[in-house]
Amino acid sequence: MNAELVAAVRRFNRTVTQRVGALDDEYMAQGRPLGQARLLWEIGPGGAEIATLRARLGLDSGYLSRLLRTLESEGLVTIGPAVQAGGDRRVRTARLTDAGRTEWTQLDRRSDELAASILEPLTASRRDRLVTAMAEVERLLIGSMIVIEPCPPGDPRARACLRAYARDIARRFDGGFDPTLSNPVHDEALVPPNGVLLLATLNAEPVGCGAVKLHPDAPAEIKRVWVADTIRGLGVGRRLLGELERYAAERGATAVRLDTNRNLTEAIALYRATGYQEIEAYNAEHYAHHWFEKRFG
Repeated sequence: MNAELVAAVRRFNRTVTQRVGALDDEYMAQGRPLGQARLLWEIGPGGAEIATLRARLGLDSGYLSRLLRTLESEGLVTIGPAVQAGGDRRVRTARLTDAGRTEWTQLDRRSDELAASILEPLTASRRDRLVTAMAEVERLLIGSMIVIEPCPPGDPRARACLRAYARDIARRFDGGFDPTLSNPVHDEALVPPNGVLLLATLNAEPVGCGAVKLHPDAPAEIKRVWVADTIRGLGVGRRLLGELERYAAERGATAVRLDTNRNLTEAIALYRATGYQEIEAYNAEHYAHHWFEKRFG
């Protein structure tokens, strides 16, 4: 990693933590450190499941439990089972007490005041520049938080991604998408040693997927690459593609190939930009208009 880039990120982190008061013992004069204040904020007036808080904040179970015990001991939070009709009572939920809601309201007001204090010294044009830059930084940071790792195709998160993939292409293909007309991709083809399914997650929630099938006497085949609308433009599709190529190459494949529909213009542009060459049809996929191959080495 470039040392100058690393140093720039560290300078930015120092400036931000100082400006927002993250180092203060009493964040925004609330009498509690930033970790407790952020957790109180995330619980919010509607409450939140413990598992959701852990994923959203990226905290390990032990540290989250300690923070919750502190808030609970101060009478700000109660911990108990879900109370929705038909809810799973094994699911633990954090809820604000009346005192907790009062402090949350104060935290909300002071957060507005802190944001205003950052903007107030700047001219109108500089405020716009700052907010625009913040939005870009936020999106790029979200991109850096996305985790890509192998996932069994039968995992509920993988199933959710594959259903989203089918809905997406049904919306974009001419005449929709009927899975019975498409070449099937069976689960056993996407587990080692036959292949792999990669899942992209953000705060433990699935936001993308991609798969590769390995063939002993033919190029590996990339299938089902999909990225949620909410994170498109962050390079996740390119990362998935690169990881699938790496997986295939490390297992002896000398090339990968894929088919795609003419309406998936962004995908076609990505394949061409990353070294894929258009080839003759190698299968009879009903919905394919283009076939691509990329050779390694």
